[in-house]
Amino acid sequence: MLIAVALAALAADIVSKTVVVATLHDRAPVRLLGGLLTLRETRNSGAAFSIGTGYTIVFTVIACGVVVAILRTARNLRSLPWAVCLGLLLGGAIGNLLDRLFRAPAPLKGHVVDWIEFPHYPVFNLADSAIVCGGVLAVVLAARGLQIDGTRLSGKDAEDGDGDGGAGEPDAPSAEDGPPAPPARDETATAPAPGPDAGPAAGNGEVPAREEKP
Repeated sequence: MLIAVALAALAADIVSKTVVVATLHDRAPVRLLGGLLTLRETRNSGAAFSIGTGYTIVFTVIACGVVVAILRTARNLRSLPWAVCLGLLLGGAIGNLLDRLFRAPAPLKGHVVDWIEFPHYPVFNLADSAIVCGGVLAVVLAARGLQIDGTRLSGKDAEDGDGDGGAGEPDAPSAEDGPPAPPARDETATAPAPGPDAGPAAGNGEVPAREEKP
């Protein structure tokens, strides 16, 4: 799935750039949807959305590192949503990397072809869109606790990861605590009532005198 998504994103980017260069080079921009969408061929020497122009070689090296990191991460991939996410990132990164490697003015310094423009928004291409969509999907998957290996980490598991017994529940006694202490004796328990032959009650200071017969 990762390879299929990456190839689809890469193919869409390459085909769109080829068509744009062939039809829009040295031509006026094409306005569509009442000016909401403009097709304009531009060359970008920086990162996505024309960020950091003038550092083409640096971004080329970073793109190579991103591709290698994604391929290494894919060895532990067991999740379909993460495969789609990494496929979008991989396809977008390779799409712009190919421009930097093979387009003018020189290898490793090539300018990326951008052609999609919205009002008050930088010009971008389909590779940039794939990278942004993959990044947003990665944030969503991480927030839901879904791991690359297919396991799910809930919020409670993250809080209780240090091994405590959970909030509101007492910890189970361990072997080092020894046997439980016996219950305290209730000193206020009612004493048994004295029998008929019992002497005077304890604590009674007055003892009745014995009656003498004449």
